[in-house]
Amino acid sequence: MAATQFFGERIKRNEDPRLLTGQALFTDDVHLPHMAHAAFLRSPYAHAHIVSIDASMALEKEGVLAVYTAVDLGDYWQPGPLLVPPPPVKNIVFNQQTQVPLARDKVRHVGEPVALVIAESRYLAEDAAELIFVEYEPLPAVTGLAEALQPGSSLVHDDLGSNTSAHVVQKKGTYETAKSQADLLIQRRFHYDHGVAAAMENRGVVAEWDRRAQRLTVWDTTQAPVFIRNGLAALLGLSESQVRVIAPFIGGGFGPKIMMFYPEEVLVPWAAIQLNRPVKWIEDRSENFVATTHERSQVHDVEAAFSKDGRILGIHDVFLHDQGAYAPYGLTVALNSQCTLLGPYDIAHYYSEFTAVFTNKTIVTPYRGAGRQHGVFVIERLLDIAAKELGLDKTEIRRRNFIQPHQFPYNNEIIYQDFAPLTYDSGNYEPILDKALAMIGYETFYHETQPQARAAGRHLGLGLVAYVEGTGIGPYEGARVQVQNSGRVSVATGIGTQGQGHFTSFAQIVADQVGVDVADVDIITGDTDQFHWGAGTFASRGAVVAGNAINAAAEDVRQKILRLAAELLEAAEEDLVVGDGRVHVKGTPDKAISLGQLAQQANPMRGAVKPGTEPGLEATNYFGPEYGSTAAGVHAMIVEVDPETFAVKILKYVVVHDCGQVINPLILDGQIHGGVAQGIGNAFYEQIIYNEDGQLLTGSFMDYLLPTATDVPRIEIGHEVTPSPLNPLGIKGAGEAGAIPTGPLFAQAVEDALNHLALEICEIPLSPSRLWELTQDKLTKEVI
Repeated sequence: MAATQFFGERIKRNEDPRLLTGQALFTDDVHLPHMAHAAFLRSPYAHAHIVSIDASMALEKEGVLAVYTAVDLGDYWQPGPLLVPPPPVKNIVFNQQTQVPLARDKVRHVGEPVALVIAESRYLAEDAAELIFVEYEPLPAVTGLAEALQPGSSLVHDDLGSNTSAHVVQKKGTYETAKSQADLLIQRRFHYDHGVAAAMENRGVVAEWDRRAQRLTVWDTTQAPVFIRNGLAALLGLSESQVRVIAPFIGGGFGPKIMMFYPEEVLVPWAAIQLNRPVKWIEDRSENFVATTHERSQVHDVEAAFSKDGRILGIHDVFLHDQGAYAPYGLTVALNSQCTLLGPYDIAHYYSEFTAVFTNKTIVTPYRGAGRQHGVFVIERLLDIAAKELGLDKTEIRRRNFIQPHQFPYNNEIIYQDFAPLTYDSGNYEPILDKALAMIGYETFYHETQPQARAAGRHLGLGLVAYVEGTGIGPYEGARVQVQNSGRVSVATGIGTQGQGHFTSFAQIVADQVGVDVADVDIITGDTDQFHWGAGTFASRGAVVAGNAINAAAEDVRQKILRLAAELLEAAEEDLVVGDGRVHVKGTPDKAISLGQLAQQANPMRGAVKPGTEPGLEATNYFGPEYGSTAAGVHAMIVEVDPETFAVKILKYVVVHDCGQVINPLILDGQIHGGVAQGIGNAFYEQIIYNEDGQLLTGSFMDYLLPTATDVPRIEIGHEVTPSPLNPLGIKGAGEAGAIPTGPLFAQAVEDALNHLALEICEIPLSPSRLWELTQDKLTKEVI
């Protein structure tokens, strides 16, 4: 790699001026001549047969252009693709059921689309949707996980004969051996409930069909524009060159925006072709609560075997996972839970069994953390309980179980979401823990702060948890780097951006290689006309996979720069210096040529060239990792709990993270800050609640609480660096690190603040009212 000028520096984001001045393009900013607008009629029932649909009154309304039901779609009506096939696990049970564009005979969750209305305005389309009369025959809703598996339960999918989406067993070692050697056995049930991503920008699709050019252009709030292009082309019978998908700036992705295909993504482009007019659909917030995918709900029944010195001998975990009504994303979330439970710990014996369950709820797909939260919650709570039982300090029990540096790469043996054995590439966990202890003031808190507060009638508690984050999975990403005649550098890649700072961090990688300022690098993301291949932005993989592809392409361009400059300057390549937008000979700065001039020389209008010469200072390259890299960290916080209202105030929050080499610490800190904010919401504020009929009771921000600026504390961040051996840049992902461990952190800190009650928290999310209920239950049991 070139001598570094920008890699690792805290550089402000290139994209921020556009965002802060309102000049960035979002999907709803797309306005086209003669554009029509779409609205969807959605099911008010969680589970019902559709008896009949009458759209005649809607069609008579002035300004209504079309109304479509499942019948009107003809052969275009078909279930969506299975995005992630089942993993290669022995004796797996997997029942494939994916979403449909419009419900045909049966609705399976509140908010499932039943009809599409196209009108001259969104207002007219919404009004017309209310004039469509659907006769439903309600069916019992399936909402509870255990109840869904009982004989005689109502069936979400009648053709399956049960509500089992999947059943998977994975083993490492022999748990019974660990159990027979245990000095302490712990058995608990843990519950991690539903949540939504609640991105600032809801989903949206705009489609335009150019009949003369026979070309479809789609603006989409997707995290995977290339796959949307490929899928739409196949569905519509077009070549991929006839479809252009643009993922512009997106106001938060967090996972749900990679789900393919949402019904709206399939139907809006189809309607644009049918009507030969541009069509726009923008999701409103009430739709977002029922139509955009959810995540979380799991119930774990777990047993853990410990030695008397606190070492984990084995874990036996059986859990239920809520898939919602369909499972287009396969088993990614449940697999992540199964794998991440092992944490940064050396666990020789592990038995994990899960049953994924279909319910009459909104579809569940990955959301920031993507199941990792559940696994971390289980193992960290078990360590807390074991530490109390064995009389050990909660940090010491973690230290004793850490995988040691000499054990890497560490093979956990079970299959991960990339279908390879879960292997940690590198790590060194004790320095992370030590730094977190120092930053949070661990010893001072327990020797001074907490006793003094307790004497003053205040209830302070400290939580500290460790975690790993699987990141940087394949399959691949690619990039094209080009030095232009102006001397500026253009970089195109297939991934989209949703606020990760790609326009800056990718520019830093390229700037070092080709010798220009970061401000002179133009990054193009999420446009399938600019770069044709890529998997997408998800699973904390953008910097790892796309970043290394960009680095490889930039290295190739650097070699072209040196080769051509050596010829023009009549010097050896090793005697050339690339920097400040030019190339000069060492010791002779006046003997130089600018990159712009080089670019012009590399693409001559006339003349002969040597055989094999490639025009331009341009290169395309790809990168795919052998397996995913593993980041790690420790979160610590101090809270104060009001013993009367049970309000929880965070007094201090510390994160120490290791994601390998850091491209831009400023952007990394921002990623962690955002993740922590979402983690705080998941732990103490946010909960999706359904009643027994499958009706959503928390379908607005009046009832579904989000943390505000007053709830999210100042976050102190420290970094440790263990480079990944899996990629040339030595980097690991960090996009989900802030959100993953916050649940068990909250539980531990609150327990510590209320240690006089000996409270044990086995569920997330909490809330003041739920804390009050838990303490009352505890006090009642003590009285009895």
